[in-house]
Amino acid sequence: MRAARGIGLGAAIALLALVPWIASPTLVQFGITTLLLAALAQSWNIIGGYTGYASFGNSVFFGLGSYGTAVAMAQFDLPFGVGMALGAVLAILCALLFGFPLLRLRGHYFAIATLALALAITGIVSNLEIAGRNIGLVLPLLKGDWVFYEMALVLVVLVTAVVFWISRSRFGCALIAIREDEDAAAVMGVNTTRYKITAFALSGFFSSLAGGIHAYWITFVDPVSAFDISLNVKMIIMAIFGGPGSVFGPLIGAVILSGVSDLLSTEVSNMASLFFGAVIVLAVVFMPRGLVHVQQNFRRLRWRYFAQNVRNHRI
Repeated sequence: MRAARGIGLGAAIALLALVPWIASPTLVQFGITTLLLAALAQSWNIIGGYTGYASFGNSVFFGLGSYGTAVAMAQFDLPFGVGMALGAVLAILCALLFGFPLLRLRGHYFAIATLALALAITGIVSNLEIAGRNIGLVLPLLKGDWVFYEMALVLVVLVTAVVFWISRSRFGCALIAIREDEDAAAVMGVNTTRYKITAFALSGFFSSLAGGIHAYWITFVDPVSAFDISLNVKMIIMAIFGGPGSVFGPLIGAVILSGVSDLLSTEVSNMASLFFGAVIVLAVVFMPRGLVHVQQNFRRLRWRYFAQNVRNHRI
């Protein structure tokens, strides 16, 4: 069974890798956006889904990855790989520096603190000469969307492999213990601070890589778009819709919601955000643990599954 699943997964990845060669340019561009959002949702899943800390700071890591790449390429004429590495180092240092005080907070206090961090970093970068201040930076142009598609696909595979390892490792068990009852985990001997900081840094690392790829793809970064809070909201919604704390849930959520959002934006224009928000509200009320949990329990409970969720999570 495991061998068959592995073969099927490998075939799916190979088929996705062929998309740039058989699909239209518009579909390839949609694929790049979706894959980057999937990588971000999966990155957030490490700190939000497995550790239970709803971070609004992953947009900071995305922005640092974008600016690390942009500064290296636009200001110092360095290769893209060096810029990606610089962005990743900045994101990890930021996670380590701010993780210690922020991860002492819990619940909505942590969420608000990470939101404040995102706003503060935006203000700081807006005043840095090397980062182009409010004007931003223009990166060298690289023609060929297929390059960015393949890089985004590799990133999704990589971060998903790490999440798969987390789900079956001692490290992952510690994160789940923290999510379920942090005080009890600490009493049982789990070094909660070390595990939380590591999860935060891992989440930041992969988010920064997505930011670097995105910056090179669009060839321009500025503080508002690089540290966009709405992007953080999207990755959270996609992870929750698909199933936080699962291996493939965030990927499923990213693909479905990206497709729905793109379709509504094309067909309904200004009403797209309203319909998109309505879908999310209904999902949170009727299936707060995501589509993966629905698939695992619907056959046994049928429609009672949704009724139980409404009773247990009614507002």
